[in-house]
Amino acid sequence: MKNRIILVLSLLVGIFSYAQKPVQDIKKEFTSSALEASVIGLDGKKTTVGEVLEPYRGKVVVLDFWASWCQDCILALPKTKELKDKFEHLEFIYLSVDRSHAQWTRGLEKYGLNEEKNYWFDQGWKNTFNDYIELNWVPRFLVVDQSGKIAHYYSISPEDPLFLKTLESIL
Repeated sequence: MKNRIILVLSLLVGIFSYAQKPVQDIKKEFTSSALEASVIGLDGKKTTVGEVLEPYRGKVVVLDFWASWCQDCILALPKTKELKDKFEHLEFIYLSVDRSHAQWTRGLEKYGLNEEKNYWFDQGWKNTFNDYIELNWVPRFLVVDQSGKIAHYYSISPEDPLFLKTLESIL
């Protein structure tokens, strides 16, 4: 009996230690060091997150953090298409945390994302940008407003009411 109790407690500790941790600090803008994180584009060229965002100044952008191995990410893709159809001036940038370039490109092909704005974090999940925004879960949706500031910091679903309210208020 004692061994069973210890086993159950050990399992509970293990489960809760790997559970999604809440973000500590809601950020309203990006630091220059966060924007210097490198990503690889569909053309195979390395660029920075800042360079990716720069052409979208004056527009509302959703950063969609995803991975091809993430079932919740895949289930969210049709909802992101619905949002693009609903909000004519909304831009989506897909940022992948796939483990390899090959895995990312296979995922783009498999899920029909080849024509979208896609980038892959070649340094993996842990990099200066993802650390700054406390990326702790995928999918994750972050809204950048027309001035380049963070309008909505944290949602794990494109159906989150606060996420949708933010889009409606700034578009």
